Amino acid sequence: MQLGQYAAPRHVVAHLSDPHLIGGGALHYGVIDNDANLHRTLDRLAAVQPAPHAIVFTGDLADRAEPDAYDRLRSIVEPFAARIGATLVWTMGNHDERAPFAKALFDSDDAGCQDRVHEVDGLRIVALDTSVPGYHHGELLPEQLAWLADVLATPAEHGTLLAMHHPPLPLPMIRAAELIELHDQQALADVITGTDVRGILAGHLHLPTWSTFAGVPVSVTAASCYTIDPAPVDRFVSGVDAGQGFTMVHTYDDRLVHTQVLLERGTEVSHVGSDIAEALEGVPLEQARELASSKTSPFND
Repeated sequence: MQLGQYAAPRHVVAHLSDPHLIGGGALHYGVIDNDANLHRTLDRLAAVQPAPHAIVFTGDLADRAEPDAYDRLRSIVEPFAARIGATLVWTMGNHDERAPFAKALFDSDDAGCQDRVHEVDGLRIVALDTSVPGYHHGELLPEQLAWLADVLATPAEHGTLLAMHHPPLPLPMIRAAELIELHDQQALADVITGTDVRGILAGHLHLPTWSTFAGVPVSVTAASCYTIDPAPVDRFVSGVDAGQGFTMVHTYDDRLVHTQVLLERGTEVSHVGSDIAEALEGVPLEQARELASSKTSPFND
């Protein structure tokens, strides 16, 4: 039953980033259990309805690029994705290394740039490898941009999302990240301008933020491992064990809707039971709206 002015979204995409799994399941900084946080992420994602058609990870999958970390990531996430019927999109980050990434996640010996195209019911998702071997900043090589231009030369039925680790946007709340940003962003802008690219999904910053790039919406999701405090006291950078989450992306014919989901549910102070949804299905829409909107309705007591 449609309750508002908009029909259901055409596609649902779960945007996750920066799990930073460590070999042997060691604690990050001796404190944070990244494996447990990844399980918490999937537990939260399991409650999302409708379930996502795609699960996109935008990089830093393994903190030290250890084969064991990639193997554990795959063993945790692949069964979940298969159970809900979601396409998995893995994207390289600055902490990842191409050879173990390709071997563990794609059973491939190709240690070159890990750029890939995924088609999800007419929505094209392009995973771009912005990693630079031996460094933490990002770049896209001329041959990668030429490849992307060739991919985008043919529009997809429902448009294209770019998945990349380094976000192409200003970083006013985390100036330290400017030192390890995506280089030569104008070159990417030149390629995507006028194409069917509808959105860019990124990670790297360990905090959620949004902007536009070449007229395209950019969404950066929080990390699942730890986050960065955007307003620290007496610190240039402050990593904190709080605020972890992911972003749900709902695509409509003319727009994207981004919703942040925190791993910590918080203390419930009010609620409406799930049984109300079933009850609403049995009444006319105008009556349902009256029940929900009227200040005198028992629904709002």
